Amino acid sequence: MKYHIIPVTAFSQNCSVISCPKTNEAALVDPGGDAEKIKAEVAALGVTLTQVLLTHGHLDHVGAAAELAAYYQVPIVGPHKEDQFLLAGLPEQSRMFGLEHCDALTPDVWLEEGDVVKVGEEKLTVLECPGHTPGHIVFINQAAKFAVSGDVIFKGGVGRSDFPRGNHEDLINSIKTKLLPLGDDIVFLPGHGPMSTLGYERLNNPFL
Repeated sequence: MKYHIIPVTAFSQNCSVISCPKTNEAALVDPGGDAEKIKAEVAALGVTLTQVLLTHGHLDHVGAAAELAAYYQVPIVGPHKEDQFLLAGLPEQSRMFGLEHCDALTPDVWLEEGDVVKVGEEKLTVLECPGHTPGHIVFINQAAKFAVSGDVIFKGGVGRSDFPRGNHEDLINSIKTKLLPLGDDIVFLPGHGPMSTLGYERLNNPFL
């Protein structure tokens, strides 16, 4: 499995392109904004985009999702339906953060724990990891020892829990019971900042 990171928005959010080397099919994960920049980078990669995947409903992760899904004529998949209130409130989120207006959004598919999303021949298993938001999900490719973790865990940090319906206790529980048991050798691509491994965070993350 291949991945390519495209930093977007004033929040330097890690939008990513996850692709299958065998089929050249790809998924766009968390396109938070800067749609023209994303289009240019997808074109440069030469992949065939088949879907837009969302880890959770915050504006800096979904701001360009509807525009890009319409442009590529692909479905929006995820997050869990518990984040529906956030996606319905995108216009309010855009006003709150002083960013460009973003219409409310309803994904084509909601995801739940254990669902499998296929990107070409690559399989991404869904884990529900609430805490940062109630409907936050993480995508795991066990064969590649790779995870797209959104805003659950970062190198040296964890997601904020002071947003509506965030819960720090739930967040730490998600990390300790869902992510860390996957193994120390899992590399994760977070929503912001550099990549890391679960093993490094288990030993060094001050929140754990």
